Amino acid sequence: MSELFAGRHVSRETAAALTDFEALVHRWNPRINLVSRRSLADLRDRHIGDSLQLAGFLPQSGLWLDLGSGGGFPALVLAILAKETAPELNFRLVESDSRKCVFLRTAIRELSLNAEVKTARIEALPPQHAQVVSARALADLSTLLGLAAPHMAPGARALFPKGVTWEKELAEARATWSFACTTTRSETDPQSVILDIGDVVHV
Repeated sequence: MSELFAGRHVSRETAAALTDFEALVHRWNPRINLVSRRSLADLRDRHIGDSLQLAGFLPQSGLWLDLGSGGGFPALVLAILAKETAPELNFRLVESDSRKCVFLRTAIRELSLNAEVKTARIEALPPQHAQVVSARALADLSTLLGLAAPHMAPGARALFPKGVTWEKELAEARATWSFACTTTRSETDPQSVILDIGDVVHV
C-alpha cells in the first residue's frame, strides 16, 4: 500500500522513514544549520521533495557518491528509498563539516541505511570509482565536473539539480569540458532542471 509523500507515491514504510528523517532535521537544525531557517518551514517540499525527483535514476547496485552532502539532500532521502527498492546500492556521503557528519551518521544509524560518511574535503579524496555522482547546491557546473570526474567509474553518470542559471552554467562548462548531457525538467520548480551528465573529459 502506497502513500503520497512530497508529491510522490511511496510505500507506507518509506513514508514513515522519510517522516522520521524530517523530524531529525527539525531537531538538529537549530544547532548546526542543516538548511536555512527560512526553508526549514518548507522542508518536505523544498528539500525532501526536490531530492525525491532523483528516484528514477537509482541503479540497482554499485556506489552512489554524494559530494558536499550537508544535511543529507539528496543522498539520505534516496538511501531511504533504496532501502526498499535497491537494497544492494551503497551510498557514500562526502562532507567536510564534522558537525554535519555527526548528524549524517546519526541519521544513517537510526534509519538503518546502507550508507557511510567520509569526513573530508572532496579534493583530498582518492578516486572512488562510483557509478553515480551527485551534488546539490554545491558549486557551479564547471567546478562540479572538476570535483566529480576523478570519482566516476567508466560509464558513470553525474546528476546535478540546477536552478535558473543552468543554461548559462552549461554553456560555460562546455568551454573546458566535453560531456554528454540530458536535462529533465524539475517537478518542484519550473525554472530548474536535473542535469544527467556522462562521458566527462577535460579539454
